[in-house]
Amino acid sequence: MKRLLSLFFFLALLSGAAVAATERSPDTLVQQVTDDVLNIVRQDKDIQSGDTKKAIALVDAKVLPYFDFQRMTALAVGRNWRKATPEQQKRLSEEFKKLLVRTYSNALTSYKDQTISYKPSRVEPGETDVVVKTEIVQPGSKPVQLNYALDKQADGWKVYDVMVAGVSLVTNYRSSFAQEVRDKGIDGLVTMLSERNKQLESGSK
Repeated sequence: MKRLLSLFFFLALLSGAAVAATERSPDTLVQQVTDDVLNIVRQDKDIQSGDTKKAIALVDAKVLPYFDFQRMTALAVGRNWRKATPEQQKRLSEEFKKLLVRTYSNALTSYKDQTISYKPSRVEPGETDVVVKTEIVQPGSKPVQLNYALDKQADGWKVYDVMVAGVSLVTNYRSSFAQEVRDKGIDGLVTMLSERNKQLESGSK
């Protein structure tokens, strides 16, 4: 449950208008966009009832421009990333993107009545790589620390990792990905991700 909530709020961070990424500071972006998305979800009974297709449509429309999928995939694959050909890297990024989108979309449908506590942050002028700190406040449970790693690119701030209680969600995949590469090579990892995405698409767990 904690993982799902964390993924949901990662999704909330990444939503919003394109102008937000280019004009807002990363900490302001986190707060304003998260609040906007929470308001949308609170009013959307279909998503709250588990309409994954509608959640995916929301992700496709609002989220994708704010992921640095290639960097996220490289972090998840680790040192094996350099062993992949450009075509393999492209296929890995595409499949990992699909996996994250579906995972975040499923997490979005689990939203109940959580709120966000935003921690003070100071972004120095000229900084291009920052961490924004927040907490998920859940009734009856301890707050969950949730930090976002963003870097500034030519077209604005991009999120490339999120840390839950100090643990990176992206690099959390690294061990299983490395094992798959050891057993079946880079193409085997692509196939594994593709099959997992097909399972998620068909509703399998």
